[in-house]
Amino acid sequence: MELHKLADPAIDRLFDAILLLKTKDECYRFFEDICTIAEIKAMAQRLQVAEMLQAGYTYGDIAEKTGASTATISRVKRFLNYGADGYKIILERLKEFDKKNE
Repeated sequence: MELHKLADPAIDRLFDAILLLKTKDECYRFFEDICTIAEIKAMAQRLQVAEMLQAGYTYGDIAEKTGASTATISRVKRFLNYGADGYKIILERLKEFDKKNE
């Protein structure tokens, strides 16, 4: 198993719990209980920013559409380009998901 900066038994347990969620409804229920609405919206916004950056949108377009600050957009771009490839993994899987559900 690859070592990660966040590696910790409590975080492992959290990720195990997330991987056990089976439906979107279960995700809504779990995340509503474990996160604030602002935290959930911030994560969703970062994912939307990553998708738009990958699609070639400008910072201005992204800020206008998502409401994200340029600092947030820059941070997402930095992790998209130099992070742990988490965005890349999930964005590729989302593309495959979208193709299957067209």
